[in-house]
Amino acid sequence: MRRRGFLQATGALALAGCTSISAPGRARVVVVGAGFGGATAAKYVRLWDPGIDVTLVERANEFVSCPVSNLVLGGSRTMRDITRRYDGLAKHGVRVLNGDAVALDAANKRVTLANGSTLPYDRLVLSPGVDFLFDEVAGYDNQDRILHAWKAGPQTAALRAQLEAMPDGGVYVLSIPAAPYRCPPGPYERACQVAHYFKRAKPRSKVVLLDANPDVTSKPGLFKRAWQELYAGMVEYRPNARVVGVDASAMTVRTDFDTVKGDVLNVVPPQRAADIALKAGLVTHNNRWCDVDWRTLESKAMKGIHVLGDATLSATGMPKSGHMANAQAKVCAAALVELLNGRDPNPSPVMNNTCYSFVSDREVIHVASVHQYDAGQSTMIPVRGAGGISPARSEQEGVYAWSWARNIWADMLA
Repeated sequence: MRRRGFLQATGALALAGCTSISAPGRARVVVVGAGFGGATAAKYVRLWDPGIDVTLVERANEFVSCPVSNLVLGGSRTMRDITRRYDGLAKHGVRVLNGDAVALDAANKRVTLANGSTLPYDRLVLSPGVDFLFDEVAGYDNQDRILHAWKAGPQTAALRAQLEAMPDGGVYVLSIPAAPYRCPPGPYERACQVAHYFKRAKPRSKVVLLDANPDVTSKPGLFKRAWQELYAGMVEYRPNARVVGVDASAMTVRTDFDTVKGDVLNVVPPQRAADIALKAGLVTHNNRWCDVDWRTLESKAMKGIHVLGDATLSATGMPKSGHMANAQAKVCAAALVELLNGRDPNPSPVMNNTCYSFVSDREVIHVASVHQYDAGQSTMIPVRGAGGISPARSEQEGVYAWSWARNIWADMLA
């Protein structure tokens, strides 16, 4: 009981703005962002060296998974099914602060929170995800009617409500930005899930998929086969159709070539590393992404700051995915333990990735890859002969997909 009281008291001090509650002389790691990358990094630093103090800063009260969130739109899962608490990290000694990190001071090694308090660190891990380039889509200023739902949470539920309210015979328009963007197969899975819902509840309705890319960017043959065989005549796919403007009052989207009217407009804008990374000067490439040393995930712009997940400038063949962020986090955590103990990190780390996509409520396809650091090229490269894609969709893969989701959530948070 005394220990529980101490933990409650120290947690209250931290939330009240105490600058440090670390034991004297202990190395301090601050992690910003508790998604697939940040939560994993925080947990594994503590697992591999309990002598390091770890503080995890996250603005949300709960974790909501972007992977499998499309099933909420399809109606086979609920928001509660894809939501998990952060409580499990406490048993590993991770201090979780519910707050918003707004600024980084790399020179003095401090993170400033929205409440004015600061957190000192010896090493900082930034896993902020993405923010959107709304200004690249003219008229995108009414996000009550036109949603992206590309961050799982309130917009996911709101988009589901729009689909439910849409009349049978209506048109759902989904736009896909030019790659790279978060979760390459995600939009095509979303098209399948919405079509699955329409097939059951609104069979005269239609999905129009406007893709800025010249072709489906992930598992093209498998997705196209699913559209033809499961949703014949319901999914209309238009490649090279970049959305450049929207009109919420007319409910239209404008491409370089024409204007499309819909009853539900789901416009996913181009993306970049989140605001905090941009403001801190960590963005190095096309004003969008953060270049890192893949052996440690340390920023190439600022020493002592490590960047994970979707915010990074991806290596060749490396997707912006939850699984990849989890893999990057473990490489980063291992490197932090070595660096903070005066040792050299692994010179040849390996990362792996699997992306499952539900083409119906039960049938799933996947793509997998393995990546290893190549010293000659100073980057991660795909391992030849490793990974691959599904030969066909199957319900068995649906079982695997839900096992993957439950296991990776536990790996991050339990």
